[in-house]
Amino acid sequence: MRLAPQVQEFLNAPAESLDHLTVTEQRQRIRELSDMNYHRYGRQPESACVSGDHRVPAGDGAEITVRAYRPTTDAPTTGAPLPAHVELHGGGWWLGSIDEHVNEAICRYRCVHAHCVVFAVEYRLAPEHPFPAAVNDVYAALTWIASHAAELGVDPRRLSVGGTSAGANLAAAATILARDGAGPQLVFQLLEVPALDLTGDTMRAALATEELAPLARHIGEFETPLRHYLHDPADALLPLASPVHAGDLSGLPPAEVMTAEYDPLRDEGERYAERLAQAGVPVTMTRHAGAIHGTSFLTRVWQPAQDWQRDAAAAIRRSHERAAA
Repeated sequence: MRLAPQVQEFLNAPAESLDHLTVTEQRQRIRELSDMNYHRYGRQPESACVSGDHRVPAGDGAEITVRAYRPTTDAPTTGAPLPAHVELHGGGWWLGSIDEHVNEAICRYRCVHAHCVVFAVEYRLAPEHPFPAAVNDVYAALTWIASHAAELGVDPRRLSVGGTSAGANLAAAATILARDGAGPQLVFQLLEVPALDLTGDTMRAALATEELAPLARHIGEFETPLRHYLHDPADALLPLASPVHAGDLSGLPPAEVMTAEYDPLRDEGERYAERLAQAGVPVTMTRHAGAIHGTSFLTRVWQPAQDWQRDAAAAIRRSHERAAA
């Protein structure tokens, strides 16, 4: 496995054992490390957009926060409604937040460069809220955005969804829910380093190959989230948990699947892209050479990470332009 020096430095950062901490304490410490890493390796967030929070009703009487990022060049009270993209952060369903620096930077970049309103969803986390709470939260956010489009200044006919890792899993699941539940008519799904086979079988098979074997020491980072998220391991075969195992993928919105060459989740993302294509769903699949699961942290020090973000924003913008044609 030959990695760029900047990528190797990121992977070689010393890890500390957090097993003695509670889940809440682990989240706090990992959040600190995440923000420190983004400060060290990531680009400054775009300033050409403004943000505001909305409280949105979710399942079981809960409320979640949905943050809207709007380009400052837009005048929502006088201009035409903008397209909208719902962005879902990663973190293995038990970590991550819309406040995390890397997620803030992604939303701001896409707001400016895809010229759309970006909505970040603070979905509930496991193990306190195991599957399917997060899926239901994302679906609730999508339906709320579509039904409040006029007051939000967005066009419900140009609504897309996407996410990274666990967020991509939730995005894919939400498109299935929207299709089956007569939900919002989504025009696009962007799935980045997606976790789509929660049985773990595809991941473990990938790590058994000579190419990815050096990453096997990181397996805990992928298996721990599964234990937190799935109350019953048998749920891993359900379509909303593992979209790659869904029986019918027809009728889903066009997709862009972006995988990383050196990522244990690479093969399940590419398998999902193949299944979408077989079901007649327009799909583009790109494997990014030399990239890792955490490429989004490296936008200041590694040009391919910048290219990834540029390509993702361009894909969102194209999807909205096609929907307007």
